[in-house]
Amino acid sequence: MNRSIFFVFLLSFIYFSCTEKTEQADAYGNFEAITVSVAPEASGKLLDFRIFEGSLIKMGEVSGQIDTFPLFLKKQQAYASMKALRKQLQDPQPQIELIQKQLSVLEKERKRVKSLLEDQAATPKQLDDITGQMDIMEQQISTLKKQTTIANQAILSQILPLESQITQLDDQIKRCTIINPVSGTVLLKLAEMGELVSPARPVYSIANLDTMVLRAYISGDQLPQISLGQEIEVQIDKSKDSNTSLKGRISWISSQAEFTPRTIQTKEERVNQVYAFKVQVANPGGKIKIGMPGEVYLK
Repeated sequence: MNRSIFFVFLLSFIYFSCTEKTEQADAYGNFEAITVSVAPEASGKLLDFRIFEGSLIKMGEVSGQIDTFPLFLKKQQAYASMKALRKQLQDPQPQIELIQKQLSVLEKERKRVKSLLEDQAATPKQLDDITGQMDIMEQQISTLKKQTTIANQAILSQILPLESQITQLDDQIKRCTIINPVSGTVLLKLAEMGELVSPARPVYSIANLDTMVLRAYISGDQLPQISLGQEIEVQIDKSKDSNTSLKGRISWISSQAEFTPRTIQTKEERVNQVYAFKVQVANPGGKIKIGMPGEVYLK
């Protein structure tokens, strides 16, 4: 009994995994992957670049480092200029406190003279002279504050651009670190350590090969048989006479017809125009390779 169950299981496995090439496929295509070309966000010499074709990299990992020393020097220069300018900032408080001490002395003298004037022991002119001196000192304090504010504002107007420059330099230094944007397999390495790189030139390309995309073509007569999200059978070559059967899900259907690509065969050769569609197929074992042909069976 156990032996009979085993043979039934074995026959089922063979049926679903390997199918003889006897039935005509409904559509044909080639597998592709969503490829990301990774370019640095800054220009400079590539000091560290430990990328190898075929290696797996996770999203967020550091994949390269561009020389930041020139930017570091500019940042230090900006800090030095800021330090020198801050030393020029004026503090009027010591002079104001000195004048206020003099005002305090005059205030006491004014009170004394006012008391003497009530006893007719002093003249009004003496009181007016003291009051006039106090008014002049109050004006000196006001003028000193205004002059200091104007002078400091002129200095601060030079410091603020330097602060902005330092912020920009920090951002540029951060962009010198190349961060891998997606998890996947490195397909092509396009630069080497020590080369000069720029944002206009990718340094490597990467793709997630866990899920492959079969771009296939179908005739207009077959178009009603497919829909987004539909699960279909996809077969790839296993040997000369057999295929491996896989499950796929339709993720995209073109809304416009196009002429049949030369490399693609269709079910109805008399149809000159076809519709492209894409099928996502899981690729956990890595059997599917970019460019590999695939067949679609709708029934």
